[in-house]
Amino acid sequence: MYTPISLDFFDQLNVAMQRKIPSTVVFLDNGEKKTLKGLVHTMEVIDGIEYMILNTKEKIRLDKVVLFNGRRHKEEE
Repeated sequence: MYTPISLDFFDQLNVAMQRKIPSTVVFLDNGEKKTLKGLVHTMEVIDGIEYMILNTKEKIRLDKVVLFNGRRHKEEE
């Protein structure tokens, strides 16, 4: 089940995307913590789930992001 992200996190993503800020994303993928670096290229909704798309073409489900540029957005499961 998808859990919508906070407006604060959404605003932070928008600023990073518009200003082309190099970003570090720590997220959960099948219970495993992963880290990716890149620019937030865009955000998309696919089948009702929000994703950030990095310039490297990787898609990260927004409700799985633990840290974005050092700022906590979710407790680890």
